[in-house]
Amino acid sequence: MPGFGSLISGTTKNGRLRSLRGLNVLRGRLVDASGFVGRQRELAALNGMLKRVTAGGRAGRPGRAALIRGRRRVGKSRLVEEFIERAGLPSLFFTASALPSADADLAMFTEALAASDLPGAALAAGPLGSWDAALRLLSVAVPQDSPSIVVLDEMPYLIRNDTGFEGTLQKIFDRELSRRPVLLLCVGSDLAMMERLNDYDRPFHQRGTELVVPPLNPADVAELLDLPAAEAFDAYLVTGGLPLVLEEFEAGATVFDYLEGVVADSVSASLVSGERSLAAEFPAEAQARAVLGAIGSGERTHALIGRAAGGLAPTSLGRSLRLLTDKRVVEAASPLSTRPSRETRYAVADPHLRFWLAFLGPGLPDIERGRGDLVLDRVRRSWTAWRGRAIEPVVREALLRMRTGGLPEGSGAIGGYWTRTNDPEIDVVAADRGPVAKRVTAVGSIKWLERKPFDARDLSRLILHRGRLPGADENTPLLAVSRSGVTSDVGAGVQVVGPEELLAAWRP
Repeated sequence: MPGFGSLISGTTKNGRLRSLRGLNVLRGRLVDASGFVGRQRELAALNGMLKRVTAGGRAGRPGRAALIRGRRRVGKSRLVEEFIERAGLPSLFFTASALPSADADLAMFTEALAASDLPGAALAAGPLGSWDAALRLLSVAVPQDSPSIVVLDEMPYLIRNDTGFEGTLQKIFDRELSRRPVLLLCVGSDLAMMERLNDYDRPFHQRGTELVVPPLNPADVAELLDLPAAEAFDAYLVTGGLPLVLEEFEAGATVFDYLEGVVADSVSASLVSGERSLAAEFPAEAQARAVLGAIGSGERTHALIGRAAGGLAPTSLGRSLRLLTDKRVVEAASPLSTRPSRETRYAVADPHLRFWLAFLGPGLPDIERGRGDLVLDRVRRSWTAWRGRAIEPVVREALLRMRTGGLPEGSGAIGGYWTRTNDPEIDVVAADRGPVAKRVTAVGSIKWLERKPFDARDLSRLILHRGRLPGADENTPLLAVSRSGVTSDVGAGVQVVGPEELLAAWRP
């Protein structure tokens, strides 16, 4: 599948059909003839590893390994496929299945090896009894004196189905594969498990270079869809920057133009992606899915989440929240100030899943019976309030990324501040460090409304709240982040940041 993982096509604002296939440049971004766009950082990293393999290694060990992780549907496999195609080297691409059977994975690996263009592919002539035998056969099948690439996709499935797989891979890599000019790419969507593979107490410790493949960022979305900054953030909040979902988003279209098509098609990528992500992450944890649904519906505190999830006992709720945060599906945040706080709040980490859980997932029964219009009406009624909350983590990340015109010097952490009663509740708090700061460097408010700029009343409220923030005083700088600018009665002492400045934080 082309693109960043996808080929984006559609119409521009003037109605002209646009396809990235065959274009050479899109707003300064190079596009190759295959339609694959961007991912320069990731491709450069993979090319660097391959160069080291080709150049040979110390003590006769040219082989290299990489641990590639990223959320589901961000285009990891497509990135690796593009890399292999550009490299033009013999390769094996094996994708493990979600079936709970090590024998099934072994059989599919043997088939993939036999069908590959590795020189020794013909050696895979029959069933193999263990991963030790399979990986030894692989070490014989790869070229012995020229580079090749081997991909183990969905590696967490292999580890789950065979607890000894990690140790076996480490042994064969150390004794055999590292002595061959082969680049081994281990790919997975379970972020926590992929991170743990490089831990000190794991067999593969320090044997693989870590590479994270993120979703497309808001600036990527703006370029791909030919959207102004504010509308690009809307599209990002709905699609999460997932390439497969963006493929259905016509260039120049509004969010509601896009959603009209989504709710009319029960197999649209936006609907299916959310379902598949949940099914893959939580195949048997119904309780965790209920807790996730409660968080996705807008509940943020421990007590309210438990109540919305069916009145779970504190112990059961705590277990589910730990599972969700360990899997990086949910983020837990504490108030940022110079005073410690135990007021933890929870939010869905992935923007697309956040939108799916709030609207599309609950609306599936209506969509499947042909009443997607009811779902769209619910989105319209709740859009302003939902977007105002959903944009907050995106704004904070952008402020932390900004090189100029953003946070004051010395800002190393950013978050929000609240109390049990939400009085005050502050959108943006910047500090020298977190979660407990030594010094607060800025305090800000986010107003993300059309045709309603940040005004003197908003400024008065921000000043009042600043006075109640531990670590802040009348000299702490103020930030106004506004979708629609500020009114003339807002003083010059306030740092104003708009959509364009935020979007620029993601541009090279």
